[in-house]
This record gives sequence, structure tokens and C-alpha cells, in this order.
Amino acid sequence: MAKSNGGKIENVLATVASRFIGAYPPQPPVYRVHSQSGFNRLRDCRYDMNLEERLPELEVGQFVYVWGKLWSDNVVEAPFSVSCYSPVKVYINGRLVFSSNLNDDVFPDRRTFFRAGMDKGWNHLVLEYVATGTGCGGVFGTGSVKGAPVHFLTPTAQLSGCEGWIYSGPQQTSWAAWLKAEFTEEQMTARCAWFPTQQWSPQEQASGNCSRIFGEKLGAKAFAWCNLEVNSLQKDDIRLQGSYRGMVEFSIYVNGELVAEHQNVTGMLDIHLELGYGLHDLVVESVCGEENWGFELDVRSGGVQSSLVQPYSVEGLTDPWLYLGLFTSGTAPKVLELTSMDTLFGEADEVTFWRVDQPNSWVRPYLENVMFGRWNYPLGVTLYGLLRTGVELKASHYAEYAQHHIEQCTGMHEYALWDLGRYGAPGINHQLALMDSLDDCGSFGATMLEANKLRPLQGAPEAAAEIANYITKVQSRLPDGALYRTSGTVDFMQQTMWCDDLYMSTPFLSKYYELTGNAAYLDDAAAQFLHYKERLFQPELGIMHHVYDYKFNKPNGVPWGRGNGWVIFSLTELLEVMPEQHPLRADLLDYFRELSKGYLKLQDEHGLWHQVLTDPESYAEASCTSMFIYAFARGVRCGWLLEPESYVTSALHGWSGLTRHCIDKQGNVYGVCRGSGYSFNKLYYKDELTWQLNDTHGIGIVLLAGIEVHRLVRDLEMKSHNEAQ
Repeated sequence: MAKSNGGKIENVLATVASRFIGAYPPQPPVYRVHSQSGFNRLRDCRYDMNLEERLPELEVGQFVYVWGKLWSDNVVEAPFSVSCYSPVKVYINGRLVFSSNLNDDVFPDRRTFFRAGMDKGWNHLVLEYVATGTGCGGVFGTGSVKGAPVHFLTPTAQLSGCEGWIYSGPQQTSWAAWLKAEFTEEQMTARCAWFPTQQWSPQEQASGNCSRIFGEKLGAKAFAWCNLEVNSLQKDDIRLQGSYRGMVEFSIYVNGELVAEHQNVTGMLDIHLELGYGLHDLVVESVCGEENWGFELDVRSGGVQSSLVQPYSVEGLTDPWLYLGLFTSGTAPKVLELTSMDTLFGEADEVTFWRVDQPNSWVRPYLENVMFGRWNYPLGVTLYGLLRTGVELKASHYAEYAQHHIEQCTGMHEYALWDLGRYGAPGINHQLALMDSLDDCGSFGATMLEANKLRPLQGAPEAAAEIANYITKVQSRLPDGALYRTSGTVDFMQQTMWCDDLYMSTPFLSKYYELTGNAAYLDDAAAQFLHYKERLFQPELGIMHHVYDYKFNKPNGVPWGRGNGWVIFSLTELLEVMPEQHPLRADLLDYFRELSKGYLKLQDEHGLWHQVLTDPESYAEASCTSMFIYAFARGVRCGWLLEPESYVTSALHGWSGLTRHCIDKQGNVYGVCRGSGYSFNKLYYKDELTWQLNDTHGIGIVLLAGIEVHRLVRDLEMKSHNEAQ
């Protein structure tokens, strides 16, 4: 990109930031109908398919089929995991991709992981379970709860858009041969009856809508919400007509204003309104007075067609109405507070969310895009870069994008925790709601606090308090207080200390100290650097090992580039907020200078640093290069480096190398190492841990490096100008 940016750092920043935002525009969650009569999704985001419980008539030797579908934007290999109550075969679009073995079938608590190819577009997954003396069914779903917390959608035209699976009744013979042939969704639907049916019985359908949805509790209040769509360009005479029954109170509101109120148990409705073009919120408030309570309501207009429509797009919803309740009179929300899809309603045991006129069915949000609205640690540093870019360039749209992304997470955090408690695994904010590691909270949490400085974000203080509690009171520590990992999503993480975790913890602790003024958070962050230095620092080189493994009681011996970058990057975040008189400041400044001196020696002739810092034959890596540039430029600006000239030269040379070799004119970022494991074998990092185009581990830190170089150049020019006068 060096040839096309006109030599201006601002152009590089704008191009990289704009490319990312253009590729991942703001998108809200997708709301879908979820049936609680279907399979429960557990905390590991897999579905508990206990078919023996659901089919008491099931006999040993019979087959049961479970069917769901999953969309894929591309041809990919996806991770899956199964635990068996009985033997299972898994088919994807007719291909047999997994068959359990004798060992799998008799250890239901074990997880078997496998990867399977997904076609571009819809992928129909059919699981064949056979009933045995041990049971029938299993637990099935994602093989990566952190990286791919997928949910499945219900097939068949009738249930289109709903979340979940459907299952057959007992079958006498296997469908294996038929499944391997090409079949349509319609053919599969017609093959047998599928459950849950999601249809009211004739008796339920004949009762009032409130009665069949909520049951009957005298004096309890419920709400219904839809939109009244008026297509007339002039104000039109709109008539709401219908009836109600079984109610002691019945009120209708349009755009928050009361337009009808009745206290008869039963009555007819004929309401005249004058409304202009557009969508108008229509809310019905009703109080149960007797059995079969409910209402019917339709719209008539004198001229142009008007209609009742869904107030918000909900996939799987087959009529215009959303329902909310039940509430006792003292806890019911106000009508003006109702027309929202991002908050819970009610108090204490009556807290609830929207539901629909289908058996045991509720509305739930699901995050279905790959970036916007997700909460994970690489996106934490990406959004940090966008926030700082907006401030540096005085281009508010970059910061606003990041704030919107973050607030979509924090604003629904309370809902996500409720969803977790009710359903087993949320469809949004899964890493924050299921927090069990520093990766889940520290990086994104630090960026959240930075964004909250620009404007208060809904839910941010509450999320920050939970993160602070997790880091300080829940995360595993050694006897001296050093953060470390007793376990992880994979076995090799057990009993390890990763230098990455300084980034996953100390920037948040530093910023939380800024927010609260509680020096304990600052002291904890400062102590972590000295704990990690004691175990991972290589004094002969002035750099860090990647991991200390307590299973072997030794460091892994490999100076991974990005891991080292996290250390010095995070140390600058701490030094920036640490008071001059802090008792550990001198030690930390010495540590910063030791690291800087070590990294300075390892820069190559192009200005870049490498995946394995001491191996110039390993690939040049963009994210660690960016973090060393960031640290050097900031260290010079803040006066932390005693001999600044060589670091100025290094930072400028590094930025030139990045723009020449790692960023193209469209703002694509090359050479960023993908997410890592760890090894005692250098060749894992060099040959197996490859780089990815536009990996989110690197985009934000490239922006931050550019910002620090931009500030450094500006400071140097100002100093030169002042000296010349």
C-alpha cells in the first residue's frame, strides 16, 4: 500500500478501517421462534436428544431420525461433537459423515469430536439413532463452543424459520439407503410424522388466544403487540373491528395513546382512528377474568389497503402478534416501555420475554453474522483500533461503528444471562454469558471500557463488574497470585501459563482502575507482569517464551511473535495509567526497556518481525510487528525509552515495512497469524500455525500501530518546529 497512500498514515488508517466496516456492516440479531417442546440446548451449545424419554413406546432395535438444517456461506469443514446414549450415524446432505463405534456407544459422558464437510447453502443433517438396552439418542452439536456455537434450524415448510430440530416416531427399518439418495425437503417431510408438531389441538384453537398461550390465572395481565400498517398517503379512516371475551379489563393503545378501554367480560369492538402513512404500534392490554379469555382484532380502511403486520421481523412467526405475560398488576410493565426487542420485562419470578401463538413457543435472538455483534477477544482489539482511529482522524463514524457493535453486546447482556438460565445456552453473547476463561472477557472488556469513555454504553457498567469479579475472584491463580489456566477448551491448556494472558487481563484491570479508582486492580495488573517475567522471560535474549507448562514445570522454549507482542503492548497500557509514585513503576519501566532492547535486535531488513522471533526463516508476521511498532512509538512519545533514536528509526522502518509488505491498496491485511495453540516444537509455530488474510487478531493492532506512528511523527515535527524558532 506504500505506493498508493501518498505517504500519509491517515490514508492507510482510513482504508484499513473502511474495508473492515464495509465487509462487516452493522447487523442486528435474527429473532426466531423457539419451541420449548423441542430439544434443550446445553451450556456447551449441543442439543440433548434423549429420545427414550420422549418416545415411551420405543422398542429395542427400532430407529429414530432427528432432522435439522444449517446454512453455510461457503464450502467448509465444520467441527461437531457427539455423546451417545445409543449408536448413531450422522448424514449431511445424504453423505454419511460419522458413525459411532462400540466405545462411543457405552460411554454417554464422553465426547467424540469429528469434522465434516458442509456444502455452500443449506445443509440437511439427519441423525439415525437405534434404540438399545442403554437408551436411545445422544447429545449432538458443535465441536467448538467458543469458535462455532452454532444453532440449527427446523426444516419443513410449516416450521420454516424456527430454531431447533424435529424427530420421527419409532421406525421399524433403517432409512440408510434412502438417505444416501438425493431427496427433497418435501419428500423427507412426507416420509413420516415429525415432532414436536407445533400445532394447537382443535379444542385449544377454539379457546381464546390468551387462554391457550398463557393459561388462566384470574387477575393476571398480558399484552399483545403488532404494527398497524397504513398505506394511504393522506390520513385515512381506519377501523379496528373484533371481539374479546373472558376479561375484566381490556384496553387498546395506538402509538402509546389509549384508544379504547372496556371492563365488560365480553364485548364487540368497533374503533375508528385517523392515521397517516406508515407503521403504528398497536398494543392490547388484557386482564384475565375467566376461562377462554382472548381477543380477535382486524383492521378495515375506507380506501387504501391497511393491515396488521409483525412489529419486528421474527422468523417462524406465522401471524402478526407477539405476546407478553403473565404479570400481576404491581409488576406489569408500562405500555410505553413495551415496544422493544432488546430488553426483559417484569420483575422477580415474572421476568419474561416475547412469545408467540404457537404451543410452548417463545421468541429468542440469535447472532448469525460472522463479525458484527460478536463478543470475542480478537474482535476486542479490532474494535479498539477502530475506536482510536475515529478519535485520531476526527472521523466519528469509525468510533460509532465500534460503539454500536459493543453496545449490541452489552445492551443485551442481561437478556443473554436470563436466556442462559432458561434455555441452557444463549444465541447471543455466548462467550460473555458463559465466561470461563480470560479469553472470554479481558480483551473485549477493555475495549468496552474505552468505548464507554466516549459515551455511556447500555449495560457496560454491569458487564464490567462481572468481568472484574471473574478476573480477580474466579480465574485460576497460583499461590503467589499469578493468573494461570487449570483447564481449557482443549486438554493441552491444562496447568499452563500463557504470555497471551497478560493481554487478556491487564489492560482491562488498568482501565477498570481508571473507572473505579480502586488501586487493587492496578496493583494486580502490575504484579502479573512480574509473575510472568519470573517464569517466561529469557534474560539472554530479552524476550519471552510463549507458555510455561506446569505439567513439565518448564517454559516451552519458543518465542512466538504475537505472544511477545501482547506482553509489551499490554505493558504500555498499564504504564499509561500508572501513577509515577507507584512502588512497582520503576521495575516495570526496567522490564519495558529490557523487552524493547530484545525486540529491537530481531527486526529484519524490511522492518518486520517474524512468527518465531529468533528464526528469520519463519514468515514475517504482521500482528507482532504492529505491536512492537506501537510499543516503540509510544515508549518514545511518553519518555519511557532512555535512548529513543534507535526506536524512532525502528518504528518508522516497521511502519514502512507493514505498508509495503502487509497491507494492500484495498486495505487488506496480510501475514497475520491465526489463533494459536502451543507446542514445545518450534516447527508447530513455523510451519503449522499459518497466517490468514484479514485475520481479526491483526487488523486492530495494525490501526493502533499506525496511530502511534502518526502521533510520533506529529510530535517530532512539532519539536523540530519549536526548536527552529
